[in-house]
Amino acid sequence: IMAAPLPKKEIDELKPYIDKTVEKVLGISEPTLTMAAINCLARGLDRDRMKEQLRPFLEDSTETFVDRLLGAVDEVRSARHGREKDSRNRKRNLREVFADEDTDDVAASKKAKKPPAFDDDDVIPAASAESPGMLTKQQIQQMMENATKQIEERKKQMKLMGVGSATSANSPSGGAGGVQANMLLNAPTATNYMNDAIEKAKRAAELQAKIQAQLANKPGLLGTMKSGGLPLADKPDKVQLVEGRIVDASGREVQLVQRTPTLKANIRAKRREEFKLVQDKAAEVDESSPFFDDRVSLKPAARQRRPFKFHDPGKFEAIAQRVRAKSQLEKLQAEIAQAAKKTGIQSAAKLALIAPKKDDTEELEVPDVEWWDSVILRTESYDDMDTGVDEQGRNQEQFVGVTHLVEHPIEMRPPSEPNKARVLPVYLTKKERKKIRRQNRREVQKEMQEKVRLGLEAPPEPKVKISNLMRVLGSEAVQDPTKVEAHVRAQMAKRQKAHEEANAARKLTTEQRKEKKIKRLKEDTSSGVHVSVYRIRDLKNPAKKFKVEANANQLYMTGMVVMYQDVNVVVVEGGPKAQKKFRRLMMNRIKWDDDQPSRDDDDDESDEEESKKRNKCTLVWEGTVKSRNFGQIQFKISPTESLAREHFRKHGVEHYWNLAHSQSVLEATEDETL
Repeated sequence: IMAAPLPKKEIDELKPYIDKTVEKVLGISEPTLTMAAINCLARGLDRDRMKEQLRPFLEDSTETFVDRLLGAVDEVRSARHGREKDSRNRKRNLREVFADEDTDDVAASKKAKKPPAFDDDDVIPAASAESPGMLTKQQIQQMMENATKQIEERKKQMKLMGVGSATSANSPSGGAGGVQANMLLNAPTATNYMNDAIEKAKRAAELQAKIQAQLANKPGLLGTMKSGGLPLADKPDKVQLVEGRIVDASGREVQLVQRTPTLKANIRAKRREEFKLVQDKAAEVDESSPFFDDRVSLKPAARQRRPFKFHDPGKFEAIAQRVRAKSQLEKLQAEIAQAAKKTGIQSAAKLALIAPKKDDTEELEVPDVEWWDSVILRTESYDDMDTGVDEQGRNQEQFVGVTHLVEHPIEMRPPSEPNKARVLPVYLTKKERKKIRRQNRREVQKEMQEKVRLGLEAPPEPKVKISNLMRVLGSEAVQDPTKVEAHVRAQMAKRQKAHEEANAARKLTTEQRKEKKIKRLKEDTSSGVHVSVYRIRDLKNPAKKFKVEANANQLYMTGMVVMYQDVNVVVVEGGPKAQKKFRRLMMNRIKWDDDQPSRDDDDDESDEEESKKRNKCTLVWEGTVKSRNFGQIQFKISPTESLAREHFRKHGVEHYWNLAHSQSVLEATEDETL
């Protein structure tokens, strides 16, 4: 069971084992399952939680996979602990053998272990003098002598300690000495350790000598590195920038060596600077190119840092002041509303609020002459109304067209009256219809008999049926009844076929039936269009919206539906029959309050409030107009009252909205009063 999350190093060691486990369980390598298992190990999940996490990937094989995975974790941990224990034992033995060595010799041996910084093929040139920090030949020789002396001393000490351990083992009181002797190494092991130390010292000396020889072959390198890229002898005293070049006092161009950063932080900083330079170059666009489009804005590749935006002092205090003032204003408005309810002026005040705004300058302007007086006045103002005298000395009439005669205007035809007089149809009784049909059939029969008499048509065959077979044919039916019956049945089939063909000829086609139905539904609105305006509180239900739209389209009616809060106005235009059917739909068939939530409350006040807020449809106005103002019915959603009014203003029927909205305001006022 996992107790703690695994470190990253152990997870890297476990990754190959996890891949092999996935291949054994599934038969194929699955990177997604491998990453999920690594995630579970990194989080330190136990066996049950690990099964829950991996069950969507493995299903039935989850338990087997988790067992193998945890087994691999235990194996890796045990192998790791074994290696760490062996390394600790080896280090402890080395410390016991070389405990008395100097720190300088240890540092020299560590340096000797490092790999050479330069290969034989690419050797950095150096100055002829020995570089600082390198061991000289005398130092190397002295180090070898010291190491040899220490080794000889160690051998002598080990021989003495071996003799002492042997004597202490023979003595009866040698308990502590025996333990100390057991802790010491035996002679062959100590000899091996000493031989290894001598070989390491020799290799370090050979490496130092090799580096010294290689640097001696290429002089001038260390001097160049010391002087910042130039030899000490050739380093200029003063440099200057001339025409983009760096030159010394003599005018010779100087090449400066650029420092290459080795620290990772400096490397990342340098890469960021190079990336910015590349981005700046990429941002430079040639506007003279034929492919340049100034309408397209260039966005930077990296998002710019957004600075802190501090609030101005006193900002939130001002907001608090506005909130307090708003609350006080609302409280004052509530008090005024209560007073208005008592005085009865609330409805008038609300109607004044919804009245369309007018320009004050239009009301203040007083015309010189009213439009109804401008027709009869001779002058352009009321100041010159006095009766004048013309050139011949006669009194000039004060008004034009005003005499002692009485004018009788011509009576105009109303627009809804039809052009032709409508003739009332005459309906016959059932007895009269039968008599006319009998007379018509008698005339047709007489005409056919005359044609047969004159030889224009062949006489019709006798109408034989199974019932009158014996009466019509007589002896022929007795002689061969089978033949006669077949003849009679063929005659009956012929008459049936002729009847069906006549019916099929009179039958209307699909297009004719469609045209007949449309003609029956479409009404003649040339003499006037009937209009109805409905107001609904809530029209958000899509089923009810579909019923309104579908019925209007089926009845070939035009109009518009404007939806604004609790004032949803439906305007439909069509003939009288269509208006009758649509009115029945809106007022009776659709149950507008069905979608309201039902409550089983015993409180009478809650019932009254629910009845006030109940959805309903109201017929605002119906009448006739000269022509249609709308096209096919459409739904318009208006977030504001001005936008809803604008929809009606576009079609020249703004008064529909004024009437519906004012009734809604009055109804809301009455509900609040109750």
